[in-house]
Amino acid sequence: MPHNAGRMLVIAAAARGRGDSVKRRDCIALLGIAAIARPIAALSQTSAIPVIGFLCSASPIPWAPYLAGFRKGLIETGYVEGTNVAIEFRWAEGRFDRLPELAQDLVRRGVAVLVATGGEPAAFAAKAATATVPIVFSVGGDPATIGLVESLRRPGGNLTGVSIFTVLLEGKRLGLLHEAIPAAAAIAILIGPTGRYADALLKDAEEGARRMGVRLVPISAKTEGDFETAFAMLIQQRAEALVVSNDPFFNNHRDRLVALSARFKVPAIYEFREFAAAGGFMSYGTNLPDAYRQIGVYTGRILKGAKPGDLPVLQPTRFELVLNLKTAKALGVSIPQALLLRADEVIQ
Repeated sequence: MPHNAGRMLVIAAAARGRGDSVKRRDCIALLGIAAIARPIAALSQTSAIPVIGFLCSASPIPWAPYLAGFRKGLIETGYVEGTNVAIEFRWAEGRFDRLPELAQDLVRRGVAVLVATGGEPAAFAAKAATATVPIVFSVGGDPATIGLVESLRRPGGNLTGVSIFTVLLEGKRLGLLHEAIPAAAAIAILIGPTGRYADALLKDAEEGARRMGVRLVPISAKTEGDFETAFAMLIQQRAEALVVSNDPFFNNHRDRLVALSARFKVPAIYEFREFAAAGGFMSYGTNLPDAYRQIGVYTGRILKGAKPGDLPVLQPTRFELVLNLKTAKALGVSIPQALLLRADEVIQ
């Protein structure tokens, strides 16, 4: 049995053992992930198709919509998984300390391109693992500022990718949340464990809070076990709303965060549409499936001979505002009409 397929069976069995209810969409995602986890070695022995190494700091189920975008980008460049390209997946499942080992394993297996996703930790693990294998990454901020590439226009070396550009949007998210709930005198911001951009995003949020005359309440959550305490502290500090800041760790636990927001009756704004689709109050940020489509396109171009150092780091040109009216009603929030009219999507 393929390694990843076996892992999916273990996950499913573990869920049954816990007595957890496995939603239908999760089962479908598990089956889909198991289906793509073909015996890569067998494929390589029978044909000369290239193998893509896909390294991610998160878990497969939350990343299913993004994987669909990645495969779409590959198809646009003429590559179809299982036909003329194979993919080997490595999931850190939120344990960033595992990323260096997983990246090195993919390099040892001789992958043609190493795709490093789920934020800066995966990108740096990939960079440390190889100076020769082409790398396509996704990060939340400026990769030149943190030393991943030489510049956005000319990355140089063996890396390029997509900057999701979500880090410096915290002030904008804070403003949108305050516009939805103008009476809120105190708004909390949840800071995650990745930390590389923590100072920058907190500064952006603090400047926004000062302009609006809102008291900002920073709260930290470094593990899933901190979530309950963080929400309790939020209530204790009398914060009336919450900004969930940019961090791949939070994206990996979106259902848990959305459930806690509902339980504590705290309207929250998140970085990606998937949070609002899962029941979150609102979101503002990049269309992440499309960003992963761009990663797939770059991967395909590199397989055809393009050098990553010559491919400019891509940045989003459009951000989307998504509002969930059903959640707003449950929270007792009446969203102003002006904000509803500006929304790119309203979930009923």
